[in-house]
Amino acid sequence: MGELLDLVLHLDAHVASLVQTAGPWAYLVLFAVIFCETGLVVTPFLPGDSLLFAAGAVAAFGALDVDLLARLLFVAAVAGDAVNYAIGKRVGRRAAHRWARPEHLARTEAFFARHGGKAVVLARFAPIVRTFAPFVAGMGAMSYWKFTLYNLLGAGLWVGGFVYAGYFFGAVPFVQEHFTLFVLGIIVLSVLPVLVRVIPFGRLVPARAASREAA
Repeated sequence: MGELLDLVLHLDAHVASLVQTAGPWAYLVLFAVIFCETGLVVTPFLPGDSLLFAAGAVAAFGALDVDLLARLLFVAAVAGDAVNYAIGKRVGRRAAHRWARPEHLARTEAFFARHGGKAVVLARFAPIVRTFAPFVAGMGAMSYWKFTLYNLLGAGLWVGGFVYAGYFFGAVPFVQEHFTLFVLGIIVLSVLPVLVRVIPFGRLVPARAASREAA
């Protein structure tokens, strides 16, 4: 756990070390990480947003070609979601009917029927969620061609946004000196929408009000 935390918090140093050690093969390693993080439901713990930002920051010093990097990681993100969708389509429904409640499955499919496109795009910016969204979509909540359209859009915004943000801001001295804080900020901003959805704030407010009235 400590090694994983160190990897995430010092991604710029680790990516720079990877480039020095592996040379051009570093592109393949970064490609594999992004592909696995988006394409395999068993690896949602891999860094996504912060890795894209760190890779862009390393590219700002000429260690990587930022345009080639962005194109390769865009392909990795699109291919990862496509594979995840295919896995969900082939085995997801059988697994869901065995392990999930029917009403939960029906509710998830109804959500994707109403907000499927927006869900796929927004899921790109939420860790863990982006790993499971294409899997659920593949279970029948969305047609392949509709999913592909939003997959391309989401991957472009996600990869392009973080890689080029890292490229343009990574060389700024203040960002370099406080890179760990920027990585933590990226993680918090990515997880925050999920927490807002999960934590029942609406239930907490009435409870506090009731306690004040009782007092």
